[in-house]
Amino acid sequence: MTNVDWDAEAASFDEEPDHGLRDPEVRRAWAGRLRDWLPGRAGDVLDLGCGTGSLSLLASEQGHRVTGVDLSPAMVSRAREKLAGRDAVFLVGDAAAPPVGEQRFDAVLVRHVLWALPDPARALRHWRGLLRPGGRLVLVEGVWGAIEPVGIPAERLTGLLAPVAGQVRVQRLSDDPLLWGGPVTDERYAVVAVTGGSGQEGREAVAAGQ
Repeated sequence: MTNVDWDAEAASFDEEPDHGLRDPEVRRAWAGRLRDWLPGRAGDVLDLGCGTGSLSLLASEQGHRVTGVDLSPAMVSRAREKLAGRDAVFLVGDAAAPPVGEQRFDAVLVRHVLWALPDPARALRHWRGLLRPGGRLVLVEGVWGAIEPVGIPAERLTGLLAPVAGQVRVQRLSDDPLLWGGPVTDERYAVVAVTGGSGQEGREAVAAGQ
């Protein structure tokens, strides 16, 4: 993972069903999930490891203001093209320490990135600091491969979140073939972790997806 040349991969990245979301059914499946995971009202979403911006586009279509960060300039270039004219900004930078300065967000969205970082616990603490009170981390992860599996099990991720989040909800994704363009047999899941804060935002987060 860490040795992949993502600039070289950018041209073909969207050919994977869950990357490009070109199939209308796959696209609708991800849009429905994001609607459950992200805040119910328009807010600021930070998409880390955004790739070509497919999830950023869905979030934007749902009314959110999006900031995307990816280490690959080629990926960022494609994301900028994909969301041209929208309320979205894309930056080249490290997902573990995104270059967003003092800006704070209502949600941090991260798909298939945390498992590959050298210090996931430190990244989670940093992302927690980028959230407004009552904000949420939306983490899509899994464990892939039968012979030499890679990834991060849900139990480990929820353990890492315990010190930084108040409410944590795990949602299994392996049994929804529409998300992946076909059936999968490995572990795929999402975790929505709501940080400290009270009021309507926290109540929305607890109810979402139940």
